[in-house]
Amino acid sequence: MTQRRVIMVGYHAAELLDIACVTSSLVMANLHGGAPLYEVFLATPSGLPITCASGLTLQGQLALERVAGPLDTLVVAGGIGHEAAAVNQVIVGHIRRLARESRRVASVCTGTTVLAATGLLDGRRVTTHWRYAPVLATRHPQLIVDSGPIFIRDGEVVTAGGVTSALDLALAFIEEDHGIALAREVAREAVTYLQRPGDQAQRSMFTQGPPPSDGLIKRVIDHITGHLDTDLTLAALADGAGVSQRHLTRLFLKHLGQPPGRFVRRARAEAAAHLMTSTTLPMSAVAARCGFGTIEALRQAFVDRYGIPPSRYRLARTST
Repeated sequence: MTQRRVIMVGYHAAELLDIACVTSSLVMANLHGGAPLYEVFLATPSGLPITCASGLTLQGQLALERVAGPLDTLVVAGGIGHEAAAVNQVIVGHIRRLARESRRVASVCTGTTVLAATGLLDGRRVTTHWRYAPVLATRHPQLIVDSGPIFIRDGEVVTAGGVTSALDLALAFIEEDHGIALAREVAREAVTYLQRPGDQAQRSMFTQGPPPSDGLIKRVIDHITGHLDTDLTLAALADGAGVSQRHLTRLFLKHLGQPPGRFVRRARAEAAAHLMTSTTLPMSAVAARCGFGTIEALRQAFVDRYGIPPSRYRLARTST
C-alpha cells in the first residue's frame, strides 16, 4: 500500500495542539493499521525551529520552500501567529503552490486565515475558530464563513474550527482513507469519542463562556443545567426566581438572545447527546434523565438540534 504523504505547515506562534492532534492521530493510524499508512512531516519556513504559542519549540522536519508534490494532504495549522503568517508572502506563496499539488487541503482553527490569503478559499464555505470568524468574514467577503460547525468540507478543501477540532478532522480523514474500524481504533487509543460530526456546533452552552453578569439569570441557568429532569416550564422557572414570566423572558432575551423555553430545550438536547456517547443507557433512561417526557420528545428535540435522530447519533459515535 502506498503511503499517503501529509505535510503539516507550521510557523512561529502556531498552536501546538493544532499540529499534534493531526500528526499524532495519523501516526497512531500507522501503528494500528498493520502498515505505514501515512508519511507525516512538519514543514516550516526554511526548515527552522518554530516557537509555538505555548512557548515550546518544535524542530521543522522539512523546509517549506523545498517541499515538492504530489502530496496526499496539506494541513495548515492555526495559532496566535496566524496574522503574521497570512501576510508573509513566502509562506502564503508556498502554501498556494503545494495546495495545487495536493489531493486534499485543510486548515485548523485560525489556519483558515492563512489559507484564505492564498485565494484558494474564494467562493467556498469555510469555518474557523468562532472567536475569529467575524474578522475573517470582514477581511475576506468572498468567503462564506460559518462559525458554527466543527469542520466544513467544500470539495477537496476542509476547514476546521478551534484547536481540538483538529482531532475530529484527523479521525475523519482516517475513516475516509481507511475505514471506520481504524478510525475507531485510533479514537480508543487517544481516549476520545470516535469523532464529533463536522456539523456539530463548536460552542456548547455548557462550555461557551462565563455566565451572564445578571445574578438572577445566572441562578436560573445554574438551576436549569443542574435539574434537567425537573419541571422547567416558564411558570416554574419564574416562580422559583421570584419574578413574573414576562420579566424572566425579557431578561433571557436580553442576556442570552433566546427565551427560557428554547434554552431549556437546547440544554436537554446537549445533555442527551453527551449521555448518548458516554454511557450505554437505554433511550428511555436518557430521555428521563434529561427531562424529556417521552422518547419521541427526545427524538424531536435531537433532530432540531443535530439534524439526525438520537439513535443514529449514538450509532455513528460509539464503537462497535
